[in-house]
Order: sequence, then structure tokens, then C-alpha cells
Amino acid sequence: MTEPRAITIALLAMGGEGGGVLADWLLDLAEHNGFVAQATSVPGVAQRTGATLYYIEMFPRDAVPAGAQPVLALAPVPGEVDVVIASELMEAGRALQRGLVTPSRTTLIASTHRVYSMAERTAMGDGRVDARKLLEGARAAARHLVAADFAAVAEAAGSPITPALCGALAASGALPFSREQFEQTIRRGGVGVQASLRAFGAGVEGAMDSRLRGNDGVGRGVGEQQRGAGDRGRGAGDRDGGAGHLGRGDGEGARGEQAASPTRLGPRLADLEQRITAEFPAGAHEMLRAGVLRLADYQDVHYATQFLDRLAPLREASPGLLQETARHLALWMSYEDAIRVADLKTRRSRFARVATEVRLDDTQVLEIGEFMHPRLQEIADILPAGIGRWLLSSAFGRGLVEQFTRKGRVVRTSTLSGYLLLYAIAALRPLRPRSLRLQQEDGRITQWLAQVQRLARTHPALALEVARAQRLVKGYGDTHARGWASFERLMATLPRLESASDGGPRLRKLADAALADDSGAALERELASL
Repeated sequence: MTEPRAITIALLAMGGEGGGVLADWLLDLAEHNGFVAQATSVPGVAQRTGATLYYIEMFPRDAVPAGAQPVLALAPVPGEVDVVIASELMEAGRALQRGLVTPSRTTLIASTHRVYSMAERTAMGDGRVDARKLLEGARAAARHLVAADFAAVAEAAGSPITPALCGALAASGALPFSREQFEQTIRRGGVGVQASLRAFGAGVEGAMDSRLRGNDGVGRGVGEQQRGAGDRGRGAGDRDGGAGHLGRGDGEGARGEQAASPTRLGPRLADLEQRITAEFPAGAHEMLRAGVLRLADYQDVHYATQFLDRLAPLREASPGLLQETARHLALWMSYEDAIRVADLKTRRSRFARVATEVRLDDTQVLEIGEFMHPRLQEIADILPAGIGRWLLSSAFGRGLVEQFTRKGRVVRTSTLSGYLLLYAIAALRPLRPRSLRLQQEDGRITQWLAQVQRLARTHPALALEVARAQRLVKGYGDTHARGWASFERLMATLPRLESASDGGPRLRKLADAALADDSGAALERELASL
């Protein structure tokens, strides 16, 4: 005979996902069906740097002696957890790291979508964790794995993710309760019952499908759709800008995405479409269209024309070199500045996207707060070159501006005053060609392209890596300054690399080292061994 023991459940969920609701449902489920139950929660450091851990224990009431109460634990113990529920794939990985999942005991229920962590988003290069490796680790560590994109399931049902996870839990058979008992618990909750029941049912079906296909599906990159309202990170304008499918050389696009549909240029860009078709090889047409679309959206048609002018000397180069140079040139020419940020944050498409993400209905009012903390350099960058230089060199000018920029502020673009403030900054776009930043970037781009064109004739492999090295130059503020410093150091090595037969691979290795950390230590080691 075995001693009765508690059923132990750990739930890892992020803020706003309804983890507390699911914990309450599990308590209610247990207490209405012959168990004594207890739930605790330990919040993470922040919404995405750590998730809230909910812990539930259930002990059969009929196994408790008269007049006694079971002693239930307040936190999970590694190796002693029956069920782990993770609302996102990285959280499943954290559960594995903590030792909460064991092959002899644990049923792991995980949503395979991704919401990228701060460490992943702020990495110099591609800092994303490989979702397939996480899934393989989960499959190896758990006794039973139920994995599917429950975020997509819940979204289709118009519900938060937790009812779908609850359905997956019911379908897993890990708890001694029927589907009807789960549904009765949801009804007793009394809030959003119909939507929750739809998501619950869809979660049951998703879990059954997952078990049939062997849990090999990795969900879509939901993190790309759930950036915070104040996110000014690289690539933040790629959706709203309609800029084509450029991505970044360091993998900013989500892994495993389906092939993007062909880029089409409208009537306003018909002349450039004809020029692409007539002057450039067919293999580069799609990339060139994407670049033209991005830059016309970023500035104007004349700016997009300049993009093709700059690439004209590479028409006879290898298709790979032309495509890579076109991609990185378009990214460099569409550098982020305050004008671009303000433009993207005041677009109708952005308000519509945020409303869709938060599932806004006709009875609700949407408020959007943008955290803004512009530095003096960022302000000088968008001013006419002469004024910008004066501002950076004048103690009086610096002191005056820094009185207003010393602290960040929240601009509410859902109010007329906040919207008009950013709209006025976005309206400075016609002045960008005379700005300090554009003049600086133009000079840098010209030097970079000259190197690519020169090496294309004698060292094509090295020319390709020079083109790809642009991936170091991105972002704004300190991130941009570090990237530019690393880029300059790489360009300074070209005379030595030109005389080496493996110059291309060695430059790529240096670029990878520059992206490996913020301190530059990895790049220093590689340069020392050059």
C-alpha cells in the first residue's frame, strides 16, 4: 500500500496572462471535488525578466484523519512536481533549469509561442534562444509533454491564454477530474465564461492534436507582436512601415517563418520598378523592391532613387554580393532617429494593432503611454547640420536642452496634446536631408560602399563580409556608438585581411565576436590573435 500524497502543480505565467485566475480555478476545482487545496505565488522581478510562479497542492480530503489538517508546502521542490504548466516556451525552459520537470513524474504542459526576453532583445547580435532546442529539452525531461501554440488557440477564441492551458491540462489526464468538472469550475468563476469555455475546448483539442503529432510544432514568434508600447528597439518600425522583407543579417526575423509574399511597388514607385527590371539582375529584384519600398516610406521617392544609384556600380557583381549589399544599404539608409520613431508611433496602423492586441471592444477606451527619454545627441541629430554641431559644442546650448531632457517622460499619444507633440516631430521629415545625422551617415555609407566595390573585383569573399559587417551599425544612443566603434575597428583590419587567402571568413569571425558581448572583450581577443 502507498501513502496518500499531495498532487503538486507549478504554473509559470507572465503578467497579464491570467495566471492568478487559473490558480483560483484549480483551487476551486479541487475543493469542490474532494480535495483540500492551497495555492501560493512568487512574483518575478519584472513582467518579462521573470514570470510569476504559482504553486498549488491538492490533498485528498478522505485521507485526512478526523480533526487533522494536511501540511502543504509553500513552494515547489525539484523532483517533486506532478504537473508544470508554462505559458510560454522560455518559461518551460526556466522550469527545466530549476529542476521542476523530471522524467519519472512530471507532465509538462507548455505553449510553444515565444515572447522574447529582455536579454534576447538587447543582445548585440541574434540573442534568441533556439526554440527547437528548448522543445527537445522539454521532451527529454518530462514524463509526458503536451506542447502546442496555445496563445494562437486562445487568440482565435478571443480569450487570454490560461483557459486554453486549462483545457490542455484537462486533456492530459494528469489530474483526477473530468472535463465536465473543469467546465463547471469555469462557470462558477462567472467572468468571461463563454469566451473561457471556447478557449478551454480549443485547448483540449490542441492538446489532443499535440499528442497525435508528437509535440513537434514550434509556434509563431508572438514576441514580435507583443513589444511594449514604448519599445524603440531595432526593427520596431518593420511592421508599421510596410518596408518589405529585409530582416537583418544577424537574424532579427523569427526562425521558422513562412516565406514572405513578394514585395509589390505601387504606382508612385512605378518608375523605380521599371528601373529595377531593366538595370539589375533578376535574382536581386525582390531585395531591391523591398529596399525601395522601405526607403520611400522612410523618406521619399528621391531617397529611394538614391538607393538604386548607389547600387548601380555593383550590377555586374555576384548576385549574392549585390543582394547582401542592397539589404544592408537599405537598413543603413533607414537608420532610426527621433523623426522615424515619432512617425511610427503616430500611425493609424499602430493604434489599430495595439487595439487588436489588447482585444479592445466598443465599451473600452484605449490609452497608450510612450516612455521617451531623448538624449542631447538625438536632438542634435535631427537638426540642420550647422545648428546640430553648435548645440553639441556650445555649453549654453547643452545646458539649456539638458534642463528638459534630464529625466524621461511619458507621452500619451492617445491624448490630443501627446499625439500632436509626436506628430510635430514626425513632420520634420522634409528637413532630414539637411540634418546632422544624415550628413554623417552619408559619409560613412559612401566609404563603406567604396570598400565593397573595390574588393568586389579582387576579393569577392572579403567584399561580401564587408557588406555584412554593416549589421554592427544599428540602434541608437550607446548601442549605435558601440556598434560603430566595432565597425571601424573591423574596417581597419582590411589591409591585413586582403593579403590572406581566408580574409572573408576571418572578417566574419571578427564581426561575430563584436556581436558576442557589449564589453568588446571577445573582439579584443580575436583582434589579438589576428
